[in-house]
Amino acid sequence: MRLFFRDFRALAITVGTALIIGGLFISCGGAETEGEHPAKRDNAETLVVGMPGDPRSLDPHRTNDQPSSRVKKQIYDTLMYQTSDLTVTGDGLAESYEVISPTEFAFTLRQGVLFHNGEELTSEDVKFTFERMRELNAPAAFLVNALDRVEIIDDYNFVMHLSFPFGPFITHLAHPATAIINKKAVLEAGDNYGRNPVGTGPFAFVEWRSGDSLTLRRFDDHFRGPAASERVIFRIITEDTQRAIALETSEVDLIYDVGPNDFRDLAAIENVIGFQTSGLTTFYMGFNVGKEPFDDVRVRQAINLALDVEAATQVAFRGYATTAKGPLAPTVQFANTDLPGYGYDVERAKALLAEAGYPDGFSTSIWTNDNPVRVMYAEIFQEQLRAVGIAASIEIVEWAPYLDRTARGEHDMFMLGWVAVTGDADYGLYSLFHSEEFGDAGNRTFWAHEEVDRLLVDGKTNPDPQAREAAYLQAQKIIFEEAPWTFLAFRDELNATRDYVQGFQPHAAGHHILYQVYNN
Repeated sequence: MRLFFRDFRALAITVGTALIIGGLFISCGGAETEGEHPAKRDNAETLVVGMPGDPRSLDPHRTNDQPSSRVKKQIYDTLMYQTSDLTVTGDGLAESYEVISPTEFAFTLRQGVLFHNGEELTSEDVKFTFERMRELNAPAAFLVNALDRVEIIDDYNFVMHLSFPFGPFITHLAHPATAIINKKAVLEAGDNYGRNPVGTGPFAFVEWRSGDSLTLRRFDDHFRGPAASERVIFRIITEDTQRAIALETSEVDLIYDVGPNDFRDLAAIENVIGFQTSGLTTFYMGFNVGKEPFDDVRVRQAINLALDVEAATQVAFRGYATTAKGPLAPTVQFANTDLPGYGYDVERAKALLAEAGYPDGFSTSIWTNDNPVRVMYAEIFQEQLRAVGIAASIEIVEWAPYLDRTARGEHDMFMLGWVAVTGDADYGLYSLFHSEEFGDAGNRTFWAHEEVDRLLVDGKTNPDPQAREAAYLQAQKIIFEEAPWTFLAFRDELNATRDYVQGFQPHAAGHHILYQVYNN
């Protein structure tokens, strides 16, 4: 049976629009007179976005970090398309597809789709994309590790053959890391492709000034028609308060990841609109179990018990997050919401440390990047760990080296977050806890557990939703008990715009779509 995308919405994952709390804080200033907005910048055709982190690379196969994905979302298209509320629709590069069998999917590409270099999209680009993804062992290759091969039928038709049935496969084809790249452009740019990207997306790359800004221009030949803004400039403003000030003064039109300390005040300003949405992000502190003493589960459990996570979360997020009791936010499909959490028990923590051979504690370090929430957690935990004899120094590392060095396992403890982008437990667990995903793929704790490996594979390969749920619930129970992480918080997504910005809808995974956004 041939499936056309006008009927495809039934396949959307369950989180859907329930994720959006949306637009909670809207200023109520007086009416504006006709004409130019008094605080609006002169160039209405340019949308300026303030975001906290610089991309690592614009090559989909070189990184899977959030700042990079936010830019790649504008430059590239994927076979499938995911809306801001995680519904999968027919606005991607595939015009239609047919389920031949549980392990065979036949796709038909849209004809006449152009890359930014003028090349037409063909099945050869699709085949090249997924073969390169596997050859490079891309950080997000786990998304399509069920894929065995791409069989080209002709320029616009191909078949994707899977090694095993994989429930989230179609949804994964909407992730920015599975963006379709142009074979000619990649081969011509070689090692420099990450700074010279070529996609089919609504915006084409212009310039990247590392640590400062990144500029895109509208691609007028985009298959869905020209984007609403002529130009998008991403300004890299790492400090939360500086991003908020830039929005208040209209130096930028839109900011991502408003700091918890700034959100309420910023959203109360006249002509500013704040967006608070339930998210898919888990904040955590991980342990490098490849190093002593973190190879001992009693030490990891003791640290969990020694930390007043609930109090720290209230301080760090100012109420814009829920204390985590496990690895998955409740908005993620198959999240185990029955986990009890560790609570705060200093005496039990001391007893476990003594049992593990550390009655007087030990010295260690907490790594973080300069994210102020993570730094605040680290500072609070540094003080709390002192009460059980653990002397923890804090090391703040720049973002790109931070990811590189934790991928190599140089750290002791580290602060990080993970967005379960697809809304499915596979994305939120496999990359972080499977033993084949050590390092840049996601498992920076280097923790391995044979039974969890088996359960995560079963959840990935079993087509029965009930069997998948049972596997993931049990895997989360073991992860909780083995404690490769201290589970910190499920963060709300906080974003804000000037009120002259039209069309912005926060993406539940933070991959905000700017195709329809413009200054009015």
